[in-house]
Amino acid sequence: MNLKPTILLEPASHRGIAVVLIKFPYNHVLAEKVKRYRHTTWSQTKRCWYIPYNHFELTPFCQYLEPFANINYSALNSGSTENGCLGKHPERIGINAKLLNAFTIWLTHKRYSPNSIKVYADAVKQFLTVCQTKPSEQLTNEDIVGYLYDHVVQKGYSFAYQNQVVSALKLFFREIAKTEIQVESINRPRREHKLPNVLSKEEVKAILEATPNLKHRTMLSLVYACGLRRSELLNLKSTDVDSKRHMLIVRNAKGYKDRLVPISDKTIRMLRDYYKLYRPWVWLFEGQRSGEQYSETSLQKVLRQSLVNARISKPVTLHWLRHSYATHLLEAGTDLRFIQELLGHKSSKTTEIYTHVTEKSLQKIKSPFDDL
Repeated sequence: MNLKPTILLEPASHRGIAVVLIKFPYNHVLAEKVKRYRHTTWSQTKRCWYIPYNHFELTPFCQYLEPFANINYSALNSGSTENGCLGKHPERIGINAKLLNAFTIWLTHKRYSPNSIKVYADAVKQFLTVCQTKPSEQLTNEDIVGYLYDHVVQKGYSFAYQNQVVSALKLFFREIAKTEIQVESINRPRREHKLPNVLSKEEVKAILEATPNLKHRTMLSLVYACGLRRSELLNLKSTDVDSKRHMLIVRNAKGYKDRLVPISDKTIRMLRDYYKLYRPWVWLFEGQRSGEQYSETSLQKVLRQSLVNARISKPVTLHWLRHSYATHLLEAGTDLRFIQELLGHKSSKTTEIYTHVTEKSLQKIKSPFDDL
C-alpha cells in the first residue's frame, strides 16, 4: 500500500512572474523537504510553495522528492494552466531561449542594475512563454497588445508594472530580436497621478518611540532623517558617515549616482551610541553574523512591529518615511531644488509631487462653504 503523499505541480503566474506551484496536503516532513529545495518560496496568497519558472527543472525536482512523495506533473505536460501563463515545456522557453540570454547579456553590458535586469528579463520571459508556439520573428504588435490586455490589464496589475513590461519589450525588440514589430508603436499606459503617502511628525515620532531596540530605532530614524531608500540604508558603510562635515555619503544609489545628505548633531549622536554598542564590521547595519548585510525582509518586519507597538493601523511602508521627510522639509520652507538633490531625483517633476500634499499650503485655502 502506497502511503506517500502526492505533490501536484501546476503552472501559474504569481506577482507577474511565471511560476510552478507545488501543492500537497499538509505534511510536516514533506514541507521541510520542499522548503529546503533551491529557489522555493512560500506564497501566502496561494497557500502553497512555488518555484520561479526560470529556475524550475522537472527531473532534478522529481529525483529530490520522489523518495518522499508521488509527483503529479500532468498539468505541466498537458499545457493546461491556472491562468494561461505557461506552455507545454516547463523546463525551457524553447526557440526563444538564446534571444532571452542575449537580452540579459545586453542589459548587463549596458550596466543596468541587477534588479532592473531581473525585472526586464522576467517580463520578456513571461511574454515569450505565452507566445512560445510562435517564432519571435513572426510576432507582431497585435501579439503585444493582446498579451498586455490578457495578462496585465485584465489581471489587475498596476500601471507601474505595465510600464515596466512595455519598457522591457521595447528594449528587447529594438536591440535583440529583429522582427517586424514597430517598437515606436508599443504604447505605454496613461500615467497615474497618485499622491505620496505622508505621515505627520507626531506619527513618525510615535513609530520611533515604539521601537525599543537601538539598532532598529537607528535604522528607521536614519531613513526619515535623511530621506533614504531602503536599499540606500542597507548599503551604507561606517565610512560613509562624515561626522566632521556633518554629511552622509549615499553611494551608488538609484541610477548609479552618489549624493551627499546633511546630518544633524542629533543624528550623529544617535549613530555614535549605536556604533559603540554594535561595532559593525563591514556594513553600517549588519545582520546576526558579523559582516553580513542586514536583510530587507528583517527591516520590513522591524517596521511592522513598530507600527503594532505604536498602534498605527495605516499600511505604512519604509518609503512612507522618505515621503514624509520630503514633505516636512517642504513645509519647513526648504527650496524644492534642494529637496530634489537630497532625494536623488533625476527630474524635478518627480519632486514636485510633494507640493500637492503639504499641509501648510492646503490649510491656507479657504473653502467658499465658510462664507455661506
